[in-house]
Amino acid sequence: MALPKVDKIWMDGTLVDWDAAQVHVLTHALHYGSGVFEGIRCYETADGPAVFRLTEHMERFERSARMLLMDLGYSVDQTVEAVKETISANKLDSCYIRPIAFRGYGVMGLDPIPAPVNVVIAVWPWGTYLGEEALEHGVEVGVSSWRQRGTNALPPSIKATGNYLNSSLARVEANRHGYNEAILLNEQGNVCEGTGENLFIVKGGRLLTPPVSDGILEGITRDSLMTIARDKGYEVLERSMVRTDLYAAQEMFMCGTAAEVVPVRAVDGRVIGEPGPITKELQDAFFAVVRGENGDYGDWLEPV
Repeated sequence: MALPKVDKIWMDGTLVDWDAAQVHVLTHALHYGSGVFEGIRCYETADGPAVFRLTEHMERFERSARMLLMDLGYSVDQTVEAVKETISANKLDSCYIRPIAFRGYGVMGLDPIPAPVNVVIAVWPWGTYLGEEALEHGVEVGVSSWRQRGTNALPPSIKATGNYLNSSLARVEANRHGYNEAILLNEQGNVCEGTGENLFIVKGGRLLTPPVSDGILEGITRDSLMTIARDKGYEVLERSMVRTDLYAAQEMFMCGTAAEVVPVRAVDGRVIGEPGPITKELQDAFFAVVRGENGDYGDWLEPV
């Protein structure tokens, strides 16, 4: 699906026209995947547009860049304000936000350090990643034959552009097998995450999610749901799981900025069923938070 155009994109400190936001074909990141990015959402609230956990996202953006020895040239406060400026310039009440920093044009070769760093922030209207039907009735997923990238090969803690070729391979395979999404295992056979989402299962009234040490992205939506669930009195365990844990789950859901909170109704053809009560409770609670309807988590929303 083609991206819906808006008016402006923020590029290296300047708002430029959407169609003018271009880079050279010999940009380093185009050839070697030398970039980092974030996915963030702005929601419409009764008090105007507000971005969900914006500062935490931009802190992770800076942290990813730092781990790749990329100097963004902007502080977290500056990139936070740049996001707000870009949303305002495009007069959007709600949107998806894509900050990206990449090694630009000027050198070629596997050593990225001599290449300049460019920073871009784009925003556009974008519905939930897996579709509205998925939010209501859940998705069918398959365990991928592709394994999660290793923590000492392409560290999942760095939200790097090149890392997501792994996710792309798994997603294409899943789609060709008739699934909505894929689940990746690590090289030890433990459950990791979806191609762009963290995951939870419900078993015995407790929530289980893979630990960061098994090779997952430390998701901000994941962290939010863990906090909400614990505040509601649920026990949340970060524990290694194998694929049969997914088959035996009483409920299962996936979460991420793009996907939001999506129930899973089947794994590898093993039926879990329609969204269960705990999944629905947490999904409803999450959307109440991001839409500004729950003041207990008001500090997670940053007004534009």
